[in-house]
Amino acid sequence: MTGAKPRRRWLLGLAALVAVLLVAAGAAVVTRLASRPSPGGSPGPVAAPTSPSVSPTPTPASPTPPPGADLTGPLNLLLVGVDTRVTVPGWEPHGDAVLVLHVPAGLNRAYLFSLPRDLVVDIPAYPKSGYPGGRTKLTHAMSYGSRVPGDKGHPSAAQGYELLRTTVSKYTGLRIDAGAVITFGGFDKLVDTLGGVDLYVDQRVTSIHRRPDGRLRNLSGSTYTGPQMVYEKGNQHLTGWQALDYARQRYTAGGDYTRQRHQQQLIRALARKILDQGLARNPDQVEQVADALGDTLVYVGGGRRLIDFAYALGGLSADAFVLVGLPGDAVSSGGSYRGEQLLPVGRQFLAALRDGTTDRFLEAHPTLRVKT
Repeated sequence: MTGAKPRRRWLLGLAALVAVLLVAAGAAVVTRLASRPSPGGSPGPVAAPTSPSVSPTPTPASPTPPPGADLTGPLNLLLVGVDTRVTVPGWEPHGDAVLVLHVPAGLNRAYLFSLPRDLVVDIPAYPKSGYPGGRTKLTHAMSYGSRVPGDKGHPSAAQGYELLRTTVSKYTGLRIDAGAVITFGGFDKLVDTLGGVDLYVDQRVTSIHRRPDGRLRNLSGSTYTGPQMVYEKGNQHLTGWQALDYARQRYTAGGDYTRQRHQQQLIRALARKILDQGLARNPDQVEQVADALGDTLVYVGGGRRLIDFAYALGGLSADAFVLVGLPGDAVSSGGSYRGEQLLPVGRQFLAALRDGTTDRFLEAHPTLRVKT
């Protein structure tokens, strides 16, 4: 076999994986967290940043299997969009968006769903940060886990992810095989590298963060002032800053559930953009995407290389991504808002994932599918 075909498949896998990592209105600052623990397990120490290397597919006479050959599924990837306000003293990272990508055995399709950031969950004790455990909003798991005793000004995103991953695993009953923490900043560069992204805006959205020219709006205390960028309903071509800004808006009809839907739609649009552009046949363009990511992919435990997941996901296409919206409602205590909870159908969907009956469940509950 020549080198062209294996490189083509690896590039396609890389493109698919990049599309997966560009989640939750995220950015080019990506922390790659790969591991295969049992639910609640702890990842290993952080390794130095590394760049993936291409391993050629072995010839039939070679005893060496292709990269990731043993990754046959099911796989569960935890994708976290983190709000990090580095200019605010003492600010801790929050899990601003929490998504799970479930890839069933065979790796020929994938289900992407969000968990509400305000989902009320049991967060276990975490001795590394001194957190005693408690029942509160899911978004706080990232914050509580990130605390480094004696070093208040330098929170650890890797620790925050570890506690968040354990919390999500316990809540969903799914083993988390890999994940990514993605911060705001640089995402626009990635989208611009791809020439923007085409997206159907399903409702009129007014930005609280940006002016029509892309500049940040003035912030006076906790109130934004000045002209606002507006995303009109219909087919739109979004630049990098527009895509990031659009996917961040939650003060819309439907609130955070609408934002979850928009984030999923953006991921699907990015996957389609990457795959439809034929990046596998254009190594230079893939290199541009890789350059935009830089050396910010950092492995944590598990011993898995990026190429293992890239190759394993090489057969996925944009049409293989099924977006699922899990409905929920508010939880109150003493008349005060406490957070969110999934409706029974959402919890039943999680059970279907665990049982391997997802397709049958979605056929019976078609309204859970998010339109793109």
